[in-house]
Amino acid sequence: VAGCCAKTTTAPLDRVKILLQAHNHHYKHLGVFSTLCAVPKKEGYLGLYKGNGAMMIRIFPYGAIQFMAFDQYKKVIKKQLGISGHVHRLMAGSMAGITAVICTYPLDMVRVRLAFQVKGEHKYMGIIHAFKMIYTKEGGFSGFYRGLMPTVVGMAPYAGFSFFTFGTLKSIGLAQAPNLLGRPSLDNPDVLVLKTHVNLLCGGIAGAIAQTISYPLDVTRRRMQLGAVLPDSEKCLTMVQTLKYVYQQHGVRRGLYRGLSLNYIRCIPSQAVAFTTYELMKQLLHLN
Repeated sequence: VAGCCAKTTTAPLDRVKILLQAHNHHYKHLGVFSTLCAVPKKEGYLGLYKGNGAMMIRIFPYGAIQFMAFDQYKKVIKKQLGISGHVHRLMAGSMAGITAVICTYPLDMVRVRLAFQVKGEHKYMGIIHAFKMIYTKEGGFSGFYRGLMPTVVGMAPYAGFSFFTFGTLKSIGLAQAPNLLGRPSLDNPDVLVLKTHVNLLCGGIAGAIAQTISYPLDVTRRRMQLGAVLPDSEKCLTMVQTLKYVYQQHGVRRGLYRGLSLNYIRCIPSQAVAFTTYELMKQLLHLN
């Protein structure tokens, strides 16, 4: 539920990010805000939510696996390896992110393909059709895992620093200023939780830090996922090849970090909503 709320909040920005990252020829001359205005004109307001159905199908299991795996890995790392403090959050977060990505990657692949399409030039008619096309035209199951390596490599620091920053800010906040920042949990008055606005702020900071660290790998992943759809696909077959190609063609700011400003606008509220909804759901489901 936390994942679905977070992604729906920022779905239009997600669509624009994919169009810009991979230089879609209809929008490549535009910036973030001009693309946000151009998409509804060209494709209607629902165009901003293109690929969101596939995103919801992916994010429901993804969010569930990631949050559950984080709690489980944290316990295992503490018990088996004897590592505690802030480091076990970083390790558990990275491992949880990687687990969730591997389990739901084909759905992400289909979502990206659908989001990259522009009205009037549809190669895929819907989620099932996209699955069939990728399977038959791009080498069976391996076609669904194109770009998995940069995703896994990028997810480790992203999820790791995301959970690490949020968990650390939460524990420091509740330890240093419990009356100012905290309140008793709805389901267990003995447990202190962060106030909603503080939760949102901590989640936003966690998203910003994690995003900055892992962004070039996100660009690489999108390029590889779009593969056959892009004219320069033969130059983006491996992770290193793609990173080199994007850097040589477009440089750091216009290539490896293209769309980062949008990602801050997208990722900060997304992570803020995700962590806040997760904390609230834990209280509603009596998990504290």
